[in-house]
Amino acid sequence: MIATEPTSSPPAPTGLHGVTMRFGRLRALDDVDLALRPGTIHGLLGRNGSGKTTAMRILAGHQIPTAGRATLDGSRIFEDDTAVAAISFIRDDQRYPDDFTVHHVLRCAAALHPAWNEQLAQQLCQDFALPLRRKTKKLSRGMRSALAITVGLASRAPLTLLDEPTLGLDAPSRQIFHDRLIEDYALHPRTILLSTHLIDEVSPLLEHVFILDRGRVIADTTADELRSRAVRATGETQQVRELIGDASVLGTETLGSQSRIVAAIAADEHLRAEALRRGVALDPVPLQQLITHLTQGT
Repeated sequence: MIATEPTSSPPAPTGLHGVTMRFGRLRALDDVDLALRPGTIHGLLGRNGSGKTTAMRILAGHQIPTAGRATLDGSRIFEDDTAVAAISFIRDDQRYPDDFTVHHVLRCAAALHPAWNEQLAQQLCQDFALPLRRKTKKLSRGMRSALAITVGLASRAPLTLLDEPTLGLDAPSRQIFHDRLIEDYALHPRTILLSTHLIDEVSPLLEHVFILDRGRVIADTTADELRSRAVRATGETQQVRELIGDASVLGTETLGSQSRIVAAIAADEHLRAEALRRGVALDPVPLQQLITHLTQGT
């Protein structure tokens, strides 16, 4: 595992603090701290069952933790109606009343979120070709995701939680989401926590990364710092192994006399010079592959 350490600055007033969540004998979260930086896009990453959705539900005030607390600007979220109104939580299983149309959902969202922007909502409806008069129960999976994204972005909530927002969307629609998110975030910064399995698609958006594994935080660092702590070395097996020395090996692929090894080692100038001498190619590790290696024992 790649060791990562939080920054030395004081804990942010928004996030989870010492949160444990049990469901019977199952411990979904185990003493979790997530310090969300104001005006930052965070990634909450990990495998299925790692506790990501549970963490988001607690942050949204939808669930009371067994221990610890969730706060927004220092206020306990579950006990503060003002804090709850400042949060937009978009889930992968978002549901609406059976007789609601897309138009009804947007009107309710506008009433619930003080910072709602109608112009952005209408632009997103056009981008995704959302049928305003169609009942939500008749929407396709992708259309339901598009509607949830529209609500999440147009709310412009100070704390926006997006849990697998692009399920069912095709590649062009996912690109629309990425473009609109970064465009509106640049104009109206807010604190965003994004959970997705399409990590490489969103990695250019992420400024800070939390990795959950079996209910525990195993990484809390900037995305760039996380990427810098591993390298993928490809070449003759003996040369690659001698190059990485006793560095922690996160993954190995071998074909004949050639190997590709992902190792927890920084690709500094010395390592690059030595790799060139040994005929070994060094490449950065895609964020998705790195997280897969970090959580492969799950």
